[in-house]
Amino acid sequence: MTTVVASPGQEPDRQIEVQYSDAKIRAEDSLPCGQTLLQVATNGTYYIRQAVHLFRALAYIHRLGICHRDIKPQNLLIDTETAVLKLCDFGSAKYLIRDEPNVSYICSRYYRAPELIFGATNYTNSIDMWSAGTVLAELLLGQPIFPGDSGVDQLVEIIKVLGTPSKTHIHEMNPDYKERTFPPIKPRPWIRVFRSNTNLEAIDLVSLVLVYSPHQRPSPLEACAHLFFDVLRNPGTKLPNGRDIPSCTDFTSEELYCAPAIASLLCATQAAKII
Repeated sequence: MTTVVASPGQEPDRQIEVQYSDAKIRAEDSLPCGQTLLQVATNGTYYIRQAVHLFRALAYIHRLGICHRDIKPQNLLIDTETAVLKLCDFGSAKYLIRDEPNVSYICSRYYRAPELIFGATNYTNSIDMWSAGTVLAELLLGQPIFPGDSGVDQLVEIIKVLGTPSKTHIHEMNPDYKERTFPPIKPRPWIRVFRSNTNLEAIDLVSLVLVYSPHQRPSPLEACAHLFFDVLRNPGTKLPNGRDIPSCTDFTSEELYCAPAIASLLCATQAAKII
């Protein structure tokens, strides 16, 4: 049985039994029409809503001091009727305590943050943000963005897109890393990583999240304030099945307290109604 943590506002009041087979996950007798994230990736409005749910779920557990450490499509369950996303499988989750070392060999390879590949043991919740960024990129591409066969190969795949990390980047990821030097490779323009018809705002969000420096990645709520999610703040937006989209701007007072600088952006729809 896998305990489910719902997005803020959703009650985590049940458990879901899941079966693993060939790296896929299936919800059993739980969510109506329960599916994994990639099974509904072709529905545009769905994946936008699911992405914001993922970031809100991360904001919630990070506020509690919990790092999930295994964000990947197989751990994101979807109700296709309502496009509600639920985060599952907390088998690798941990309370991160400052200056307390953690294992670096964690998180499924395709979604593993570069600081983990560099052997960092004093990482932060930003490893979850990297993983979330790779999931969003996978939704846009239809396949993993960094499909490495090993730790080293994984880093090679990242370098092919981000370019060679600078000494500053490496120090920010793991100040104790001194094992290798890397040939200079220029970063690939993000617009060339994705298909020509890919949502440009989605590409921009991915480019902000998938950066070497852990401290430069946005927080989950900062990601929620990105222009990519503005369509969800439009009261007229509907799901592909014709249903109205349940509010994605019903941020709790706790969420807004943690992000006062962007509260007006997060709650743009409520503000517009008041005006």
